[in-house]
Amino acid sequence: MARARAELAASLLAARGLDAHVVLTERPGHACEIAGAMLREGTTTIVAWGGDGTVNEIASTLAFRDATLGIIPSGSGNGLARELHIPLDPVGAIDVALNGRDVQIDAGELDGHLFFNVAGIGLDARVAHRFATEGLLIRGFRKYLTITAQELFSYTPDEHTVVADGDAVRVRALLIAIANSRQYGNGALIAPEARLNDGLLDVVVVAARSPLAALVQVPRIFAGHIARIRGVTTRRAAEITITSAKPVVYHVDGEPFVGSAEITVRTRPGALRVRVPADARIEVLA
Repeated sequence: MARARAELAASLLAARGLDAHVVLTERPGHACEIAGAMLREGTTTIVAWGGDGTVNEIASTLAFRDATLGIIPSGSGNGLARELHIPLDPVGAIDVALNGRDVQIDAGELDGHLFFNVAGIGLDARVAHRFATEGLLIRGFRKYLTITAQELFSYTPDEHTVVADGDAVRVRALLIAIANSRQYGNGALIAPEARLNDGLLDVVVVAARSPLAALVQVPRIFAGHIARIRGVTTRRAAEITITSAKPVVYHVDGEPFVGSAEITVRTRPGALRVRVPADARIEVLA
């Protein structure tokens, strides 16, 4: 499939009279290496064709540099691409990468790792860890939902202390999402009021609850009504510290990691230049 995508990209670019270099990634971290080499050669626009993980690798390499990221989404969630109003079909996305306009968006930094969409700990991190391995053969939104449902009935929430810009709370949390944008992907709005360029991160804490209660409440997340769910709190902050009694399992843009018992998250305003449709409205909430 990857080679077919590369051939399609090359043909679409050639049809537009462009001499572009199409490179296939071969392993985790390879996209970072390729993007770094392209930057050293003087490339100023690099297009990522893939899911949130591939986009994160390339975006992390381009962050704070005089370069622009284009996105052709082909992942299970495509959260960042959806927030940026980038078409999900390759032809439309390539048109945006070639003819769109550039905007600056923020990044978050968790335990030294940049993220541009959503990071988190708890249930969603456990799902990310399983999806990274079990989703190698069968991916897609249905696989993600299956793993999430299974984890709901087996996950034991931990106690965490969350300090957001100096305001501390102790909570037994089902999950703690740190959102730069509104959604995980596929319309699951974990932080409906988050904005990609407001210089802040939305910290969404979902207190522990029964698996059945969580399942019943899922439709309210897709409807953008997570704030109406009992036991959910949201706080906007520039720096967040989360501590636990054991090493914290977390994810950044769906990529899984394990940190120490204390992790720090901070915002990195205006970290990335990204290409969006010319008529897209990417703005701070007034």
